Amino acid sequence: MRLFVAAPLLCLAVIGVHSDSHTLRNYYTAVSSPGSGLPVFSIVGYVDDQEITNYNSDTRQTLPRTEWMKKVESDYWDEETQIGRGAEAVSKHKYQTVMSRYNQTGGIHIVQLMYGCDLRDDGRTEGYYQYGYDGRDFIYLDTERGIYIPTMNESQISTQRWNQSGVRWGEIQKNYLENLCIEWLKKYMNNGREDLERRVRPEVKVWGRAQQDGITRLQCLVYGFHPRPVDVKWMRNGKDHLPSDEMSPTLPHPDGTYQIRVSVEVQPRKPDTYSCHVDHSSLEKVLTKKYEPDNGLPLPMIIGIAVLLSSLHALLVLESFSKKRGEGYKTTSTSDANSDSSNPRA
Repeated sequence: MRLFVAAPLLCLAVIGVHSDSHTLRNYYTAVSSPGSGLPVFSIVGYVDDQEITNYNSDTRQTLPRTEWMKKVESDYWDEETQIGRGAEAVSKHKYQTVMSRYNQTGGIHIVQLMYGCDLRDDGRTEGYYQYGYDGRDFIYLDTERGIYIPTMNESQISTQRWNQSGVRWGEIQKNYLENLCIEWLKKYMNNGREDLERRVRPEVKVWGRAQQDGITRLQCLVYGFHPRPVDVKWMRNGKDHLPSDEMSPTLPHPDGTYQIRVSVEVQPRKPDTYSCHVDHSSLEKVLTKKYEPDNGLPLPMIIGIAVLLSSLHALLVLESFSKKRGEGYKTTSTSDANSDSSNPRA
């Protein structure tokens, strides 16, 4: 899910196919006024790509989103609910502060925060902490130096205040990301290891459809796999990589597995062969599925797959929109939209 585009979040896309790296992410959102169809305040926690906790201004409770999160100690939910209510109570002042930076007096506006940490399979850790406003970068934390960096003129005042020697919010959050965040990620991983680290082999279907001018459009559908990271590519004669002209997002299935579709256009010539190569952590070696002109799928099945992909893509877009609009704000004890000194765990 893309919330913002500043450098500290680029690390989210680097987890390799065979990696056992794991990520704890938290999204806070404050909406300036009702009417968007979303809660005016929400907090959502993720481990890897699984939603684990949810607080919003409608329920006013922090609730588990997976069965294994119920293994967390009993006082956890009361504490997180109080954190959520405290953040909600001050959220109105936070977005009003940012609106004033833009000389805005009305309309629906959104303040977001995404923060979290990665635990790599080699033991290395990495943290990120970033604010956004109306879908644009606002401020991010330089986790090496422990200082906030503005990404636009309107965020200059906030970063100057947060970086003052007497405040040192950046150092507080840097310490949280390097220590407490990693500790909680390990606890969550211990509780949900069976689910989070399960390996499900992908299924692969390939087919082709003739186009104009002797062009054949080849499709490779990879589905039913877990975890999400996967590498799919078309090859000519088993060695020449064919750049894809269309690749779907990696879409979720209701059973917790994923699917992806990769397409290329070729001009088949004998004796050339074409095959789809799939690399996934559940496989001991790369899975290869060769395209044969007579192994094409029946037209009704192609239509059915197209409808399914369209529906899943629509759901993904809606989910991404909801997350972008509803999961990204963090509370503060200062007069600006800053970090919460209580360092919520999820």
